[in-house]
Amino acid sequence: MTIKLHCFGESGNAYKAALALQLSGLDWEPVKVDFFGGETRTPDYRTTINNMGEAPVMIDGDIRLTQSGVIQDYVSEQSGKFGGGNPEERREILRWVLWDNHKLSSNAGMTRFLMNFLPEDKQPKEVIGFMQGRLSAAYAVLNDHLNGRDWIVGDGITNADLSCCGYLYYPEPFGFVRKDWPHIDAWLTRLSDTPGWKAPYDLMPGSPADRA
Repeated sequence: MTIKLHCFGESGNAYKAALALQLSGLDWEPVKVDFFGGETRTPDYRTTINNMGEAPVMIDGDIRLTQSGVIQDYVSEQSGKFGGGNPEERREILRWVLWDNHKLSSNAGMTRFLMNFLPEDKQPKEVIGFMQGRLSAAYAVLNDHLNGRDWIVGDGITNADLSCCGYLYYPEPFGFVRKDWPHIDAWLTRLSDTPGWKAPYDLMPGSPADRA
């Protein structure tokens, strides 16, 4: 049975789940969520898809999962990939996934939205500046950790990598310049060189160009 991922191209959190599915070898297909058209705020979506009003949502037969980290964990269970080879690695992967959700992706997603998906006169410049400061601190942590490492945990791609990269391939400006963070830059290149890898707008339906 084909796994269905309700997602949209502009979402870095959806990209984390989509990329895990894409690289896992599992049979899956994306289902477009019209986020900018208000789909996730409708009673039907909240009743039939996700009562939290969010994407991504993964449906595999009778199994319905939300939150990218949970979906990544399920992909690991089904494919045997990305979950670590021992309990210590699994805990370290979880540590980085939680760090990313709190320190990196949450700030990157908000900053990118404020800078690119709001009209210029609605953009809160002081908030954006504050968020970019928090992001710089997070980039420094990740960049330092990757010094001398190919991957965040262990010797291969794990959910730690698939989580932390979620927003860093997007072309819209939000204060991340790859050349400023050489170890992150090299890591992102290694990941994108992996067979099967696709950029967010190539992997999932929906992009800013659709609304241009």
